[in-house]
Amino acid sequence: MIEVSREGGLWRVTLNRPDKANALTREMLTELADTATAAAGAAKVFVLTGAGGVFSAGADLDEARAGLTRDPVWERLSGAIAALPCLSIAALNGSLAGGAFGMALACDLRVAAEGAKFFYPVMKLGFLPQPSDPVRLAALVGPARAKLILMAGARLDAAAARAVGLVDDVVPREALDARVAELAADALGAEAGHVAAIKGLFGKSGP
Repeated sequence: MIEVSREGGLWRVTLNRPDKANALTREMLTELADTATAAAGAAKVFVLTGAGGVFSAGADLDEARAGLTRDPVWERLSGAIAALPCLSIAALNGSLAGGAFGMALACDLRVAAEGAKFFYPVMKLGFLPQPSDPVRLAALVGPARAKLILMAGARLDAAAARAVGLVDDVVPREALDARVAELAADALGAEAGHVAAIKGLFGKSGP
């Protein structure tokens, strides 16, 4: 349910469970975390995207009810992405919901397809967000808007998400791959050590 392609310094990781809106199981989260850890020594650009029309609906509900929302694998995943010494890009092919926010927030850049929606209904569902998510979310959109999303259940469309800084660009769905390629080009043309050196100037990304 996770597909990984490697071409030179470009690692492209795809959530491939479109029949379930790319809902995340523990097995998928573990594989994602392992992949991000492996990419740390090899990738210049790490792209995270989804198959189908939704990036991810968040946690698989059956596993969430069984305790997945409290599993440390979520923090392991977002921490591994945040620690990458390369450029990381979330190519949001569709809506982003719930716990799937963590991996996108941990990326350096977020590019969304037109029509994507953004919501994190932890208040409504009775779950807690992962500990690093509110911190990273507030760093992007400010504390009040982070509370609007996490506590008031706000749903943002792609344009609103860009306006508040949650995503960095919005493009037509068919142009998403081309836009990501544009953003990745300079890093892919550089030496891996140079990419890491510039990334390092920004310091630690979140918790």
